[in-house]
Amino acid sequence: MPGPGMAEASNRAPIVAHRWTIPAVAAFLASAGLPLYIQLPRYAAELGIGLGTIGGLLLGLRALDFVQDPFLGHLIDRFPGRRGLFAGLAFGGMALGFLAVFVLQPGLWGLAAGLVLTFTAYSLGSILFYGQGAELVGAGEEAQHLELSGRREAGSLAGVVLAAVAPGVLGAALGLRGGYMVFGLLLAGFAGLVWRFSRSFWVKVPPRMQAQGSFRQFLQPGILGLLVLAVVNALPVAVTSTLFLFFVGDLLHLPDLAGLFLVLFFVAAGVSAPVWSGLAARFGARRVLMLAMVLAILGFVGVASLGPGAALAFGAISVMSGLATGADMVILPALFSRALVARGVPSGVAFGVWSFAGKLSLALAAAVVLPVLQVFGFAPGGQNTAQALQVLMLAYAVVPCLLKLGALAMVARLRLDPAAGLAPAV
Repeated sequence: MPGPGMAEASNRAPIVAHRWTIPAVAAFLASAGLPLYIQLPRYAAELGIGLGTIGGLLLGLRALDFVQDPFLGHLIDRFPGRRGLFAGLAFGGMALGFLAVFVLQPGLWGLAAGLVLTFTAYSLGSILFYGQGAELVGAGEEAQHLELSGRREAGSLAGVVLAAVAPGVLGAALGLRGGYMVFGLLLAGFAGLVWRFSRSFWVKVPPRMQAQGSFRQFLQPGILGLLVLAVVNALPVAVTSTLFLFFVGDLLHLPDLAGLFLVLFFVAAGVSAPVWSGLAARFGARRVLMLAMVLAILGFVGVASLGPGAALAFGAISVMSGLATGADMVILPALFSRALVARGVPSGVAFGVWSFAGKLSLALAAAVVLPVLQVFGFAPGGQNTAQALQVLMLAYAVVPCLLKLGALAMVARLRLDPAAGLAPAV
């Protein structure tokens, strides 16, 4: 009979075998997530599309996700032997979407169509990727799920850094529109390379490792509670991501340093991800996650005190916030993976809902804060009143701080389930 050491080695084998594939796929998929929400407001303004319009468009895309993400997850569960085909469709769809959005540089309806294609393919790829990882590790201990999550999120954050900074660097050399055009071409090429490199990863999971259960099992409290926590916890970063370029350029008057601040934030998050993973495995996920949330709250409090020209202070806060975000991105997905495997929830459906939950936070942030700024007369790069800048400060610092306090209260109520790890108290 295999001992604990042999079982642990078996559960780690897929992680070791795909130690480069996991971060590479994660890096590419991440380019269609947070970076697009950072870039789209400025890019849309360059195309002549208003802030309220782009906010409404992003919310509409999330309404589409509400229907399609669980369906895509169910489709993956229904045809487990077609994961390689699904991966090819995801990477190909994202490549075409990037070309449509950034290379063709269309009007509103063309942009909407390109974003639908991009985000649909991104949903398919993300659901497939997260579910594949959860099933490959299977019924491993929390430490294995944390290790996989650490590798995956470190890769994701590397992709976020590159995709968030590249348009600014390219735009400085080629002009704003020319920079975005080359950016789209590079992303499309990267899609083909990653698909070719990762083909061995999309193997059919052996039946003994596949979760069995009904479509509605993810609604049980231990799963649904973690989904609600994920949305609430993601909202602060979603708000600051949406407003980042405006805050740095129009309030701090440091637009030339925006790329540096992004690098500091995401590098800190990426470097800290495996560290948070190890700390959570040693000291407990709840305790470590609460520590990271307190760190994030201190960062928001610090931002509220800043004024024009505060480069050093905002750089330090960017590092602090990045460290806290590294914990969020590692610990919560690992807890979710372990809970759904332990409770027999089909990974495709579960991560379909998880994918929608994450994107919902970004869309809610854009749909609420962008129109509010427009109502108070905020104009990106223009002459703004003191009232408009005050609303920008409140939206960027105070609102995220309150949201993070709410998430902290939810984490404080997590309780240990011996079979499935941490779960919300019911």
